[in-house]
Amino acid sequence: MSINKEAYEQLIADLGSHHVTLVAVSKTKSVAEIKELYDLGQKDFGENYVQELVEKQSQLPKDIRWHFIGHLQTNKVKQIAPFIDLIQSVDSQKLLHEINKQAQKNNRVIDCLLQVYIAREETKFGMDENELEELLNNSISEYQNIRICGLMGMASFTDDMEKVRSEFRYLKTLFEKMATRLTAPLTTLSMGMSSDYFVAIEEGSTMVRIGSLIFGARD
Repeated sequence: MSINKEAYEQLIADLGSHHVTLVAVSKTKSVAEIKELYDLGQKDFGENYVQELVEKQSQLPKDIRWHFIGHLQTNKVKQIAPFIDLIQSVDSQKLLHEINKQAQKNNRVIDCLLQVYIAREETKFGMDENELEELLNNSISEYQNIRICGLMGMASFTDDMEKVRSEFRYLKTLFEKMATRLTAPLTTLSMGMSSDYFVAIEEGSTMVRIGSLIFGARD
């Protein structure tokens, strides 16, 4: 299977006009497909599974910026700590602690997004507003090997775009609130996927995670 070059180029044009970063979601896609997209100039790729990411990273150009976007177990952090560019799915203080520990071992500062639960679906991961508040009040400053860059969220899987819009809008308000609390500037609000990225951009997204529009349906 080949990538949809026309759809990709249209996306790049649309996102560029809004200054939004595209993360190409490449889970289950082959090294050859990723390389094909890389050769068109794409540098940011998102993966959901640690083992798959480690295998791909070893076979692909070293200037790819890898984003981990799936649910990350603490015992897997050490496998990606040497090279990961951005962990988008930090959903607990326990995970934050482990990322900091492994970053320290690798003499790195790892960029992270805090994942917030904004959907009305039990299958999604993330912190709620109270947990986010608790983290901001208590512990973020003690992690020297982590840089909190912003927030990530996934809207409900629905055709009701007004519901999706309200969830994205809520995440944007949390992002703005959080920005006033931290000394380091927040740069990244990661929200929007293939089915709803246009709404996410209207609501202030700075980064979208898109797979099927570029690669076609998942294997």
